[in-house]
Amino acid sequence: MSHIDFQTIDWSKIEPTEHPGETGTAFWRTLQYDGLRVRMVEYSAGYLADHWCKKGHILHCLEGEFISEMIDGENFVLTKGMTYIVSDELSTHRSYSRNGVKLLIIDGDFLKLT
Repeated sequence: MSHIDFQTIDWSKIEPTEHPGETGTAFWRTLQYDGLRVRMVEYSAGYLADHWCKKGHILHCLEGEFISEMIDGENFVLTKGMTYIVSDELSTHRSYSRNGVKLLIIDGDFLKLT
């Protein structure tokens, strides 16, 4: 991973990219470094991810609430101020938000299993 100099981030100046879900839309504002991705993500009301994900994340709920659905049917409700952490390949999950949510998501090589 590369060295990252001190910086401040004005997320409003980073253009969002649109990612349609099975229903609803996710809007990502992304900073990409070598081996590290940092995103401010907003899910619209009714958003359901269009895929099952096995990637590791550190995910922090900034506003609203969402459900992290596991492929085995177990659900975790995360609300403002809550975080989940998982390494690559240790869960198969997808997100759903009834009313919309704003998240900070960090992932990268440091979450890979060795």
